Amino acid sequence: MSPESFLRPTSFAEALEMRAARPGAIAAAGCTDVLVELNFGRLHAGELIDLTRVPELGALGVEGGTVRVGAGVTYDSLIRTAGRELPALVAAARTVGSPLIRNRGTIGGNLGSASPAGDCHPPLIACGAEVELASATSSRTVPIEDFFCGPKRSVLGPDELVAAAWVPRADGPQAFAKVGTRNAMVIAVCSLAVALHPSSRRVRTGIGSAAPVPLAARAAEAHIAGHLEETRAWETKAPLQPAAVEHFAELVSAAASPIDDVRGRAEYRRHALRVLARRMLTWCWEEYRREPRWAA
Repeated sequence: MSPESFLRPTSFAEALEMRAARPGAIAAAGCTDVLVELNFGRLHAGELIDLTRVPELGALGVEGGTVRVGAGVTYDSLIRTAGRELPALVAAARTVGSPLIRNRGTIGGNLGSASPAGDCHPPLIACGAEVELASATSSRTVPIEDFFCGPKRSVLGPDELVAAAWVPRADGPQAFAKVGTRNAMVIAVCSLAVALHPSSRRVRTGIGSAAPVPLAARAAEAHIAGHLEETRAWETKAPLQPAAVEHFAELVSAAASPIDDVRGRAEYRRHALRVLARRMLTWCWEEYRREPRWAA
């Protein structure tokens, strides 16, 4: 069912006014998710607010130690401009669809869809991002882990739009990988992001497509942080002990609550997460050891 009204604001203020006046309208930019849902009859929209002409949403800038990624920033723009500041998020963006999809799809759209399999969600969690939400009368920021409240559900209010994601700049190595029938143009069977934060002596994680919502493996993070502290590895950059890496991987797998579906069995998802966690922690730590620019 096609929308009966097609609205095209030219400023963010105008878009927010339209949103307040039409809480049932669908707001979209790239429409890479919305059009699929409309075509298959899973989404019915009387009105659609097209955000592609709102210039404020396409802005990406660094403010102190944080990158503000406007909701309208495309995956392609992110790849071209933020590789050094946001390596895990850029790695995830590279796996999204085809070049045509990456040229249209946006960070805000990925957040707005709130899919458990959203590729950008695990890096945002591992980086400790916040989501900026705005309405015609107010704005607020929400920690990324508090943004999701169920499969394809979020705390976004009926009068709100996603304005931006605030993502701390990388202060250590980061990695993202997903398991699927191929590297791109596929919904992840499961995905994982790992980010080392030497400045705060933390290792953070983000799990996707293996639970009702994207989430962090907090027990795994606490375990490896304790190991690195006990062995003084942040200072010495000593190799990780295999037993510590293996336990980290087991805890990442245990943090998930996957289901059996057409893309994979729950047991396989848990196994894949163990493999990804083991590999990615090792990759990040080896980069930390050899790169002088990363220091605790």
